[in-house]
Amino acid sequence: MHYWGKEFYEMAKLFESIGKLGLALAIGGGVVNSALFNVDAGHRAVIFDRFRGVQDAVVGEGTHFLIPWVQKPIVFDCRSRPRNVPVITGSKDLQNVNITLRILFRPVTTQLPRIFTSIGEDYDERVLPSITTEVLKAVVARFDAGELITQRELVSRQVSEDLTERASTFGLILDDVSLTHLTFGKEFTEAVEMKQVAQQEAERARFVVEKAEQQKQAAIISAEGDSQAALLIANSLMEAGDGLVELRKLEAAEDIAFQLSRSRNVTYLPSGQGTLLQLPQ
Repeated sequence: MHYWGKEFYEMAKLFESIGKLGLALAIGGGVVNSALFNVDAGHRAVIFDRFRGVQDAVVGEGTHFLIPWVQKPIVFDCRSRPRNVPVITGSKDLQNVNITLRILFRPVTTQLPRIFTSIGEDYDERVLPSITTEVLKAVVARFDAGELITQRELVSRQVSEDLTERASTFGLILDDVSLTHLTFGKEFTEAVEMKQVAQQEAERARFVVEKAEQQKQAAIISAEGDSQAALLIANSLMEAGDGLVELRKLEAAEDIAFQLSRSRNVTYLPSGQGTLLQLPQ
């Protein structure tokens, strides 16, 4: 009994030592894990220190160490991201314009500490809508409604240049700026439709006028031709006398005889010859 009690005591002491070692390893692993953080591809991190504030250094991709509880990483996505910003503004001729601007943006990595300190993690929500509205209102006000349609490329280029310059003051890079949607108010749309209808009616009226003018010219040319023909006939009669009339009579008689000879129900009997008809008794 004394032997088994001693063995049990030694085993309990061994399990207690193993438990303490496991607890120490768990605590150590937790400390080490809390002292590590990862920065994925296309991201950057800013370190916030509880005693010194936001650090100026920007942490790149990979696994890094920090002081647990004292330091905290704030990770930013530095890849280009799209954002659509709808704006309602007015043109130079006071027409309502609905514009949607598509922007590809990303932060300047070296300015991430300033962005986090002065704007915050949601910098795109705070900056892009306001500066986009400001720039679009300023640019669109330089053009009237018709120029916004015919000079759309120029409008897009000016918006891109002004917006890129404005965004750079906040530490943002705009990789692409494009106008994806451009419509006008109901009144302007109806006016454009009425103008198109009026232009179509004007084109139709011009076609009718041109057709009447062509018909008039054709009638004049035909009348001139008839006058010339009558003059030629009159001159011929004066020169040839009745001979031309007799010639026309002979030609008409010849044509009539030719037409009658082709008919089966008509028999041609020459004049001045006796013809014997056998009549039934």
